[in-house]
Amino acid sequence: MRGTVGSWLLKQPIAHRGYHSGDHACPENSIAACERAIEKEFAIEIDIQSTADDRLVVFHDDNILRMTGIDGAVRSMEAGRLCSFRLLGSDETIPLLVDVLELVGDRVPLLIEIKNRGRVGAMERRLLQLLLHYQGRIAVQSFNPFSIRWFRIHAPRIERGLVSGDFRHEPIAWYRKLILKHLLLSNICCPHFINYDIQSLPNRATDRHRRLGISIIGWTARSMEEYMRARQLCENVVFEGFDPTEMDRDGAVPHGT
Repeated sequence: MRGTVGSWLLKQPIAHRGYHSGDHACPENSIAACERAIEKEFAIEIDIQSTADDRLVVFHDDNILRMTGIDGAVRSMEAGRLCSFRLLGSDETIPLLVDVLELVGDRVPLLIEIKNRGRVGAMERRLLQLLLHYQGRIAVQSFNPFSIRWFRIHAPRIERGLVSGDFRHEPIAWYRKLILKHLLLSNICCPHFINYDIQSLPNRATDRHRRLGISIIGWTARSMEEYMRARQLCENVVFEGFDPTEMDRDGAVPHGT
């Protein structure tokens, strides 16, 4: 079950949903947020979902209401309509994954989170078709162990990670929370890395996987203080809302240690 990952996953700062500003100036998961991350040479974490016409868009929420003011599920709309909606009233719109891939190229690495709560296979296959022609550094991750298992079987050379946390606020059955929280299905997908909620670190599940040689990444630090604490507990940290390459008050550079 030992996994090896590219050095960028362990050393290069990973910008959560791109290096966004948290408001209309530079919305999350937008082309602008990706461009801003590229300028800083940050790796980029993005979320992808499937549309009603089987296109892959870069968007986090199941419903687009928070980011667009329009009440509707991503999976119920066709890509052409989705990509016309402005994000937080800005000039930025919901991007297609293919457009983000074209923008990023091999300038910085991409960490793609697969948002798939339905049947596994079709969405993962569409993603793989795009990645087969992509020349940049890439890794995939998901909260869904079966989605990562699909990549283990069909694309074992692509680095894959299992995302987890305590799921206390998720409306799912208690036994599913238990299974996911304790990473009890990691054996079916053999992840190269675990990406775990930093608010729930350390814990026995991640300690157990580290002993097996699995790298631990943490999500999501929203201040330098959280980032510095998390760096003591995992190899790398997904961040947002600040620049982790800035020196702290004591003059220590927090990343790359």
